[in-house]
Amino acid sequence: MHAESLLDITMLHADTLISNAQKGEEKALNQLVSLWYKRIYNYVHKYCSDDDTAAEITQQTFIAMFRNIKKLKDIDRFKPWLYRIATNFCYEESRKQKRNRTVSLTVTKEDETEEQIEVGEAKGNFFNPERSFQQTEIEGILLSSLGELNEDQRTVVIMKEYEGLKFTEIAEALDASENTVKTRLYRGLKNLKGILERKNITRETVHYEL
Repeated sequence: MHAESLLDITMLHADTLISNAQKGEEKALNQLVSLWYKRIYNYVHKYCSDDDTAAEITQQTFIAMFRNIKKLKDIDRFKPWLYRIATNFCYEESRKQKRNRTVSLTVTKEDETEEQIEVGEAKGNFFNPERSFQQTEIEGILLSSLGELNEDQRTVVIMKEYEGLKFTEIAEALDASENTVKTRLYRGLKNLKGILERKNITRETVHYEL
């Protein structure tokens, strides 16, 4: 039997796991973590593009799940509920980083010079037409490009295009209407396409996969 089939079977019994977890069964809680950890980590990593931050937010997400799962009234809404928790932690981390960047603007001239040299070298490497892009480099470009989208657009693009959530699930996770979600997706994909094209990345260069 294929691994995907096993996962599908496990997902079919997810309601039972959630119900048992709400009763405080530790085994069920741990199984839910095993079932959802990779998906939530991948989602968060695409949002923040940092391994350590993604691991930390994922851990926070499941700690919050442990503490609040008894409050979930409809177990059929577990999926968007879990994504909402993860998204809120992502937004919180973004705000924290923005505050830190504002504080760190008072860098010394020496530090600024070193940073400019590093960026210049990176640009030189990136735009070298003879360079053979490795898959990890392409993934890095895609992640950084996603990071250039505004918060709302980035979240919807990742949820729909990479996580495969339904519009109804995204709307519930973000507490927004489906029409709002669709508008954010359209604008997000349009802006992402423009960002990638400015970096000389087109559909001929790479498929939008991570």
